[in-house]
Amino acid sequence: MNQYQAKNILNLAVAGHGGSGKTSLTEAMLYLAGASDRRGKVNDGNTVSDYDPEEVRRKTSISAAVAPFEWKNKKINLLDAPGLFDFEGAMCEAMRAADTVLIVISGKNGVAVGTEKAFAAAQKRDLAKIFFVNGLCDESARFYRVFEDLKAQFGPSVCPVVVPFIQDGQANIYINLLEYKAYDYSGGKPVAVPMPDMGDRLEGLRTAIYEAVAETDDALFEKYFAGEEFTPEEVIIGVSKGVKMGTITPVFCGDAMLMRGMEQFMDGLAWLAPSAEEKAEELGTDVDGNPVEIHVNSEGAAAAVVFKTVADPFIGKLSYLKVISGKVAADSQLLNMRTGTVERIGKTVMICGKKQEDVKYIGAGDIGAVPKLTTTNTGDTLCAPARKVTLEGVEYPNPTLSMAIVPKNKGEEDKVAQGMLRLSEEDPTLKFTNNVETHEMVLSGLGEQHLDVAVSRLKTKFGVEITLKKPKVPYRETIRKSVQVQGRHKKQTGGHGQFGDVWIEFSPCDSDGLEFGERVVGGSVPKGFFPAVEKGLRECILRGPLAGYPVVGLSAVLYDGSYHPVDSSEMSFKMAATLAYKAGMPQASPVLLEPIGHLKAMVPDANMGDIMGEVNKRRGRVLGMDSIGEGRQVVEAEVPMAEMHDFCTYVRQVTQGRGSFTFDFERYEEAPQNVAQKVIEESAAENKED
Repeated sequence: MNQYQAKNILNLAVAGHGGSGKTSLTEAMLYLAGASDRRGKVNDGNTVSDYDPEEVRRKTSISAAVAPFEWKNKKINLLDAPGLFDFEGAMCEAMRAADTVLIVISGKNGVAVGTEKAFAAAQKRDLAKIFFVNGLCDESARFYRVFEDLKAQFGPSVCPVVVPFIQDGQANIYINLLEYKAYDYSGGKPVAVPMPDMGDRLEGLRTAIYEAVAETDDALFEKYFAGEEFTPEEVIIGVSKGVKMGTITPVFCGDAMLMRGMEQFMDGLAWLAPSAEEKAEELGTDVDGNPVEIHVNSEGAAAAVVFKTVADPFIGKLSYLKVISGKVAADSQLLNMRTGTVERIGKTVMICGKKQEDVKYIGAGDIGAVPKLTTTNTGDTLCAPARKVTLEGVEYPNPTLSMAIVPKNKGEEDKVAQGMLRLSEEDPTLKFTNNVETHEMVLSGLGEQHLDVAVSRLKTKFGVEITLKKPKVPYRETIRKSVQVQGRHKKQTGGHGQFGDVWIEFSPCDSDGLEFGERVVGGSVPKGFFPAVEKGLRECILRGPLAGYPVVGLSAVLYDGSYHPVDSSEMSFKMAATLAYKAGMPQASPVLLEPIGHLKAMVPDANMGDIMGEVNKRRGRVLGMDSIGEGRQVVEAEVPMAEMHDFCTYVRQVTQGRGSFTFDFERYEEAPQNVAQKVIEESAAENKED
């Protein structure tokens, strides 16, 4: 593929609801442009952008794929993003590298949650937006109903450009409203035909175009408001300008499977979508944290952001870059601004699905990849050492579902940990931690399918099999009253015996663990043995008397005891302290503490009641709620962590994916008697098994 200048490069993220036909549209465009010699099908597992074995098996996209092609002297980089919410992280990566978001909508199912999310993500990043209504050859497709829904949902900026003329339920003729030309696709290839009579509908569509154009400019708005006609030139310039500014969202349509309307759509993209030169300019920060404008200039100092990483056990690491300024060339050296290390660029490649083509450099505004960058991760900035700047990274959603990992084979814990760390390098929405308290490896992600894919990839890429189970809750134990107890350790063996005798007062206090003190008088316990007593107690508090959880808020004061000049030793006093702990703790009204978290759930107004009811059902306390605009509310509550394991599944189901939440540890509270009893019984049963 030829090298292109930024003014002729278009970077498009293909986004939308799952099943709307994003990958099929990508295939149709690549085939029509001659970038692939056959059109793959998702069901056959042979598409360019769904090449991962998991994507082939599941027949759905789970990661963002890059697929470039050439059309009308432009290079168009498509970034095919998954529509399933479990793989939202990949959509964030595609959005970071894109300048325009192409939102695909099913002509049958219409505007869905994925449509709203893609539009909102584009708005947030100030990207241009283009709608494509797909699958119009399906008899149940209803283009004009979908178009009305788009207008209702996204306002007057929605502008029809290509629309179907439907006859006997068939969408064979597609009309370009800006060029005022019609094309018939019934014979397979497009044939120009006279404009069909669309009746009153044409007037309605024209009004929609004029409304959209009026939004782009004050003078045009006044002209439209005064009832004056726009000239054809004003309409065409207005639409072009509006799309590039993000104030107009044009609507195209067709059928990717049957290749209907595709040429008009691709011509429209080449004309309307802003180039990398127009859109990719960025605001970075210098070493002092001051903002710096980074212009898209192929002759400038190099600056690129890593927006995706692929970790492969055989070929190593592949870092996908979007170059903002300068050139990233083979055999050059770039500074990683996060780590401060200089990375040597071995070679540069252009990516098309899984194919790689070596190139001399990746130019400003373009997208490519660099293999084997050892210290570089997704979101990092690589720049010329002469001009140190940091670009914005990738903003990911927080993982909301956590599961404990159980290796199928004992002794493979290290292999599991290494494999999982490599996978979380590739997908930062996966979080892998080793919980030192519960002695479990915990994997967190965006949903059940997300974790399921991680398990499959661990097996296929690293040869390790695991199962997932509900993670343990890190309970704590404490006491509610003070007790004074003796711990006496005496053992007579041949030669020296062992003797240690202590009196300890255990009482509740405010601390994260043990507060040790002494008020021994008259030397009944020599000072040299105090550390041994403390050490014995510190080891003991790791296991509480009720269910074996760590003890917090415990004050232990050594106030008396006795010793033997020959038989006493540090070990004897350590054992005596242990005996005192075991005798005293059950008498001190021990209680189980459970972790409480702070929940912040952002949900549509209509789901408020459901969420509050669910919080109550999960033993939570609603602290308050507040409107955050756009028909959404935020609910804040405190809920026991033990009740929140599957909350992410509930929120997704009840809000159809529109809701989101954060949940952070707040403090420990005494567990209700029935909850404590259940935890104690489960712990006793586990200990029996061990």
